[in-house]
Amino acid sequence: MTPREPRGDARARGSGRRKRGGSGEELMVPRAEFRSYYGRPVLKPPVWEWKVPAYLFTGGLAAGTSLLAAGADLTGRPALRRVGRTGSLAALLASVYLLVADLGRPERFHHMLRVAKPTSPMSVGTWILSAFGPGVGVAAAAEVLPAGLRRALPGRLLRAAARPAGLASAVIAPAVASYTAVLLSQTAVPAWHEAHGPLPFVFTGSAAASSGGFAMVLVPVEEAGPARALAAFGAATELVASKVLEKRLGLTAEAYTTGKAHRLRKWSERLTAVGLLGAVLGHRSRAVSATAGAALFAGSALQRFGVFEAGVESTKDPKYVVVPQRERANRR
Repeated sequence: MTPREPRGDARARGSGRRKRGGSGEELMVPRAEFRSYYGRPVLKPPVWEWKVPAYLFTGGLAAGTSLLAAGADLTGRPALRRVGRTGSLAALLASVYLLVADLGRPERFHHMLRVAKPTSPMSVGTWILSAFGPGVGVAAAAEVLPAGLRRALPGRLLRAAARPAGLASAVIAPAVASYTAVLLSQTAVPAWHEAHGPLPFVFTGSAAASSGGFAMVLVPVEEAGPARALAAFGAATELVASKVLEKRLGLTAEAYTTGKAHRLRKWSERLTAVGLLGAVLGHRSRAVSATAGAALFAGSALQRFGVFEAGVESTKDPKYVVVPQRERANRR
């Protein structure tokens, strides 16, 4: 929606008037201050709580660790495979809990599965999670199966199904890592909507960095090579995409570069840079690898909370709604 200007706001109506004189044109009135009726925001701030950015983080972690587990399975790295599979299931369960808790009632998640709407990011995301989950569960169950059951027929069948189930989930994992960015960018929240281009790259890079960092903490350095590579790639992608986001959003970038969102994202940037350096240089030291992994894990979480906070703040100032709308109208 495009908010109307308050009647009697001479500054807003006269901001474009100029007069000619001997020295050229002079601005007669100050630039418009974008305000809404009675000081109320043009948009309502999101009612979501901390559970939503936490869900964004754990969903990306589940996707990245699933990819790591599939690669470890194919290359004969049992420790990395075990950490990846069990970590992916734990993160996925946390995601489902956080999502259902935010929805308020568990049946609401079930109701979203009653229909499929390709035009709805929420509907598509629900189906992506539903397709991703079973394979993660089967692969993780094979890892924690008691030794006494491994030789029984059900145990042998479960272990045989673990690889194809894990590979099937790994195929869906990139969509799990990125669909939440699409979901946010389809809302009316200015800081998310205007970032529809770079935001999926920020989230995907963040997911890769956190997943690689998670494995670097728990896996011996001898098997953690793929985790370090994924972490370094994800950290570099996240850092570059985050800077691109700030450069391309124009006025809306202020929501990311000021206030609480800026502080969260600045610490995310520092931790991610430290983690990237450790992932590249610390491949022989268990302590360095674990420290770098923890930094990447924390940096990724702060990135999600920072993006969420930027969106909330952007709904509180009318200029983030009015100015981009007028710029698009002028271009048309």
